[in-house]
Amino acid sequence: MNKKFLALFSLIIILAFIGYIIYDAAKNTGESEKSTTAADTTYIDSWSVFKTYTSTLGELTSVAASPDGKIYLGGNSFLQLLGSDLTPVWSIKTDLKITSIALSGDTVFASTPETILVFSTAGKLITEWGPYETNSIITSVSTEGSFVAFADAGNRLVYILRKNGELHSMIGQSEDKFVIPSPYFDVAISDGHLFAANTGNRRVETWSTDGKKLSQFGEPGTAPGTFCGCCNPAHFALIPQGFVTAEKGINRIKILDHNGNFVEFVSSHNEFIPSIPVDVASADGKTIYAANSVNSTLYIFKRK
Repeated sequence: MNKKFLALFSLIIILAFIGYIIYDAAKNTGESEKSTTAADTTYIDSWSVFKTYTSTLGELTSVAASPDGKIYLGGNSFLQLLGSDLTPVWSIKTDLKITSIALSGDTVFASTPETILVFSTAGKLITEWGPYETNSIITSVSTEGSFVAFADAGNRLVYILRKNGELHSMIGQSEDKFVIPSPYFDVAISDGHLFAANTGNRRVETWSTDGKKLSQFGEPGTAPGTFCGCCNPAHFALIPQGFVTAEKGINRIKILDHNGNFVEFVSSHNEFIPSIPVDVASADGKTIYAANSVNSTLYIFKRK
């Protein structure tokens, strides 16, 4: 009797175990299929290339756009102004590569890896700030109101200066440090807030100009709303809709809303080199500019 009971009990245990394996396999398969479907979903680019401009001055590295349609290009080693019709207005030779450009009224701020150059919109050098910390690699500059912010990828810090060049604050020294594995470290300042790409953590962070971290968005992944691989978003710009971002690894340009939610692709089907991201800019969110250093070509995107 005991043997029959033990045999029956063992059979029940075995059947229950087999049933659990089947249930768990079915559950995981369903989750896997769901994840794969989301990753493999084909998205259509909502924008297309309207015009292109190829620089003959050297390697093109950066771009900025003014509200009146003028375009500022930076490269290795030059700064150039184009009219709205892409006709060159002036160009200046610089000792170092221009890594980023920011506009404020009649003033142009252009970063090199070591300094911030301040020009008039007529192309006259007004002053030069820096060099700053040892091992600095300045990758981005932005300005609004009474502040100028720049990112130093070498020291993983963001400096916020007043318009006269005096230091207002330094961000990145607290517990909330920036993880910057490579020289891609973009910043933008708007509405009294600093936005910074913490590229090693694949996210964009919002800070006060006094150095208090307020919020963040972004996570690793290949889905449209995530940032793939290492060091992303490599570049971003603020637009009325939210953000336009550019990535490396999967070289795509997309628009996210103010909360970081995916809106649409500007360019995901392209021939850009995956490991070399494009710099992006836009003055109104209606025209998006992408500077490609591989072929020194400016791509101008408009909605289809």
